[in-house]
Formats: sequence, C-alpha cells, structure tokens
Amino acid sequence: MSFNITNSAINDFHQYYHQRKESSVLENAVTKNGVNAASFNWHSIADNAPHFSIDLKTGDVADQKQSGRCWMFAALNTMRHDMQHRFNLPDNFEFSQSYQFFWDKFEKANYFYENVIKTASLPTSDRKIAWLMEAPQSDGGQWDMLCALIEKYGVMPKSAMPESFNSNRSNGINSLLNNKLRHDAVILRKMINEDHADEEVVNAKRKEMLNDVYRMLAYAFGEPASHFNFEYRTKKDNEFHREENITPQEFFKKYVGWNLDDYISIIQAPTADKEYYKTYTIDMLGNVVGGRQIKHLNLPMTEFKQLAIDQLKAGESVWFGSDVVKYSETKLGIMALNTYDYAQLFDTDLEMTKADALDYGQSMMDHAMVLTGVDLVNDKPTKWKVENSWGPKVGTKGYFVMSDAWMDKYCYQIVVNKKYLSDKLKKAQAQEPIVLKPWDPMGTLA
Repeated sequence: MSFNITNSAINDFHQYYHQRKESSVLENAVTKNGVNAASFNWHSIADNAPHFSIDLKTGDVADQKQSGRCWMFAALNTMRHDMQHRFNLPDNFEFSQSYQFFWDKFEKANYFYENVIKTASLPTSDRKIAWLMEAPQSDGGQWDMLCALIEKYGVMPKSAMPESFNSNRSNGINSLLNNKLRHDAVILRKMINEDHADEEVVNAKRKEMLNDVYRMLAYAFGEPASHFNFEYRTKKDNEFHREENITPQEFFKKYVGWNLDDYISIIQAPTADKEYYKTYTIDMLGNVVGGRQIKHLNLPMTEFKQLAIDQLKAGESVWFGSDVVKYSETKLGIMALNTYDYAQLFDTDLEMTKADALDYGQSMMDHAMVLTGVDLVNDKPTKWKVENSWGPKVGTKGYFVMSDAWMDKYCYQIVVNKKYLSDKLKKAQAQEPIVLKPWDPMGTLA
C-alpha cells in the first residue's frame, strides 16, 4: 500500500492550514520563539515548586561539563553524600571523576578487543559487528560498570587527580580513541581470520595495542597516581586532617566502606519481552573483562518507586537513570509532563505508552542523576528532588524537581541496597539473568 504526495494533496493541506484561524499567530509564535518557548506551560512552575517532605542534606552540585560521565558523577555523588556526613567534610568535597574516567576508558578498550576477538568469525555486515563498531567506547556507563572499576581500582578525592581539558571536553579524545580501536579491530580480525594466529600471538598484539591506549589516555587525562595524600578541614569545627601515602583501594575501604554487592539495579521496563520479577543482562555490555556483570531486576512501577522511597526515608540517596530530555526545562530545573504542551500547540496526538516508546525508539535511558528527596502526601509521592551534575547555574542551585507522573513515564532504573527488598524480591534478584541483545533499550548507557 502506497500513497504519493501529489500537487492536489499539497493544495488540500494548504487549504486546511489556512482554514484554521489560529495558524497565522501560531506560525509567528513558533518561528520566532521555538517549539519549547511557544508551548511552555507557565503553571508548571507552581505545580513543581522545590519543596519536599523528605529532603536529604547534600553538598554542592558537581559539573560534568562537556562530557557524558553522568552515570559516574551520579554514583560517586551517592557515595560522597554518606562520606560527607560521616567525616564532616565540606560541601564542596568530590571524588575524582577523572580518575574513574581514565580507568573506564582503558578497561573499555580491552573489553572492546575482547568482543572483537569473540566475534571475529562474523562478517562485518552482521548486526553485532555493526553495533560493536558504531561506538567502540563512549563516555556512558552503568552502575555495575562503576562498581567493577571501584572494585579493581578504588577511588580518590578530586584533589588527588583534578579535571583536565579532555575530561571536561571529551569529544576530541573520544573521536581519536574510537579511530584507534576500529583500526586495531581490522588487525585483530585479520590475524584471526586470515593469518590463523593462535591465542598467545593475538594477546601479545592486544597488549601492544593497550600500551598505546594507556599512553594516549595518560597524555589526555594525566597518569593516575598509585598513592596520594588526603587533606581536609571538617565543616563544623574546622579541624585539619591529613592522611599520607594512601592507595585508592585503601581510601575506598577506609572512607567509603560500602559493600558494593549490597547495591543492585532495579529497572522499570513494561515491554512484552521482559517479564516482571525476572533478571536481565545485556550481551557485550560492560567495561572490565572478568569484572562485575550488569544485572537488572525488572519490577512494576509501584514496587520500583517504593524501594526508592524506603531508601530515602532511611537517609540515603538513590542513583537513577531516565530519559532526561523529555519535557524538561533545564534552566528552571523542571521535569514534568505538563512542562510543555506540544500536543495542544500542534493539535496532534503524541501519546505513546511507556512500552511502545521503548519498543519504537521514542524513549530510552540517556542520563543518570540522584534522588535526594521526595514529597509524600498521604504517604504517596507527588514529586521528587533530583541532584543533577550540570553545575549550580541550572535549576535550584543545580537541583531539579521531577513530578511523580514524569517518573512513571520516563524513569527506567534505580539502584538500591538489597536490604530494602522483600524476601520475594531477594529471591527474584538472585535468579540467573536472561541475556538481552546488545541493542536492547535497557542496554543504553547513561
């Protein structure tokens, strides 16, 4: 069945457009101001005022600048909230995101080589190879991927490895590094398919390639230190403390002290291919070869939100992933379904279910942030306080308001301590995960 756009059809569209009395004024408004400004709902400001019945004490908002490290910032922020409280640290204390960035990119390079070798028998026209080569590595990641890094490399304060030009503006090094990895993929596939090199020879070449990657990253971000000094003054009594010659692993154990195995990923994916109360992983997704596996437990929205509320009530913030660009006003820091009235502006139906939006590519997780509060009315959430990582000049000093309806529609993942799970959910979470395709929307990186 086909339909050709004829001159007669265009004339019909033209006639219908000019029959509508509002067309001229709306054309002027949208062309001059843009879609968002023309459709902005002024009442959304009052509807999403930044007041919350549960509001955790947190520090200054961090800034990921022109990089895609939101997942890393959000995860480290949840840990620093706890550390700031226990050690009376100043509001501006941060972990070094650049330190994690260096090791993430180094490990992702090795993970890419691993996948290239495993799939070497597939033709370049295969969808898996096309997916693998589309972005050999990127800034994005998942909670489990940061855990894998911390378990291997620990953490350090920002003072021990501050930001660099390239950690703040990662496009340049990303482009070059992906060039390098695709170049190396050609060599590795040729060694295996044409030269029939054995595993020892292939891995020797792989080590040479990783040597180049390490040097590139050290030039771009600076080489990470193996030991450092940690110095700080307490917030309340201004006492000076110094810890000398400590390793990143020792620092995590002493100052953070979390058992990362206690923190698990919960997803909200109402698509037909993902049963609730089942666990899922994604093929070829990760960063550390032999490290922690990505694993998600899929739950209905009611239980999903209740776990977040339980953790907030206990005084602990919550890492979460969402589709942040949908119906969001960045300057005001509002994420709400009534922020923009696109459907009324254009008099067209735009409504899709959450499942359809996932299945048809209209929505997917693209940003990770932190829940630091919730407004409960009769013990039901109406809006949530969100710590972003876009600096203090947006929202309320960097904090956003997310309506509960927006969470229902565009929030896909939270990370909670498994102690908040019921026995039923603990049993469900212990299941072996079902392996999803690499391009599944639950495999997108925040």
